[in-house]
Amino acid sequence: MKLHHIVPVLIALLISSLVQGAETLTANNLPTRERLMTTERADEQHTRGWGLSAEEWARYRTLMRGPLGIYSPNLDPLTALGIEARSDQERRRYAELQVEAEAHRVEKLLAYQRAYDDAWQRLNTDMPRVILPDAGLAFSPVVPAAKGRLAVFVQDACPACDRAAQRLQAAGMEFDIYVVDSHADDARIRAWAQRIGIDPAKARSGQITLNHDSGRWQSLNLQGDLPAIVRKVGNQWQRQP
Repeated sequence: MKLHHIVPVLIALLISSLVQGAETLTANNLPTRERLMTTERADEQHTRGWGLSAEEWARYRTLMRGPLGIYSPNLDPLTALGIEARSDQERRRYAELQVEAEAHRVEKLLAYQRAYDDAWQRLNTDMPRVILPDAGLAFSPVVPAAKGRLAVFVQDACPACDRAAQRLQAAGMEFDIYVVDSHADDARIRAWAQRIGIDPAKARSGQITLNHDSGRWQSLNLQGDLPAIVRKVGNQWQRQP
């Protein structure tokens, strides 16, 4: 092939290569820009969700890349910023934001729990949630306490809680037990009920019900340690002796 025939071919190949390179560069840059925009939008949502400024969110991310994030990798922004607060004013601000956020979270949790309880009552009226092996002890669906009925908040590994439930059962009281640290684990409640001697017949009849706490104790905002025996008086829940 003569030289004057080769040159146009080389030029065409060079132009094609440059065009492809430009297209590749544009294609490679596009996802990067999209990722940056996505990250920025996510950051904006986070700052609004936690009630923080952009600067506070950036400080949180910086903190989580340091020792704090190594020791506590799943720490939420308000706790992290509160721990590393640079003044009493900052610490108080993050504590107040966290109280508000937690109250909102519990409110949503209880709203869903009420919807779940209603659905259970409508769809599985006669079906116990869990039955104790070899005992027939049935978990009652979680229902709002009836007027004048006691609610007893307990936790495992709490001798005083065991004694309170046993005392009420021996007195023939009707009451609803809420296990605060059950972690939604039915087996844990089964083991606790068997250990302290909850009467299966009383559970089947509804005289005693066994329930996961699901945030109820915290939502009542009552003072003192567990066990807590409470009753609704008017519109207020009050601890009983």
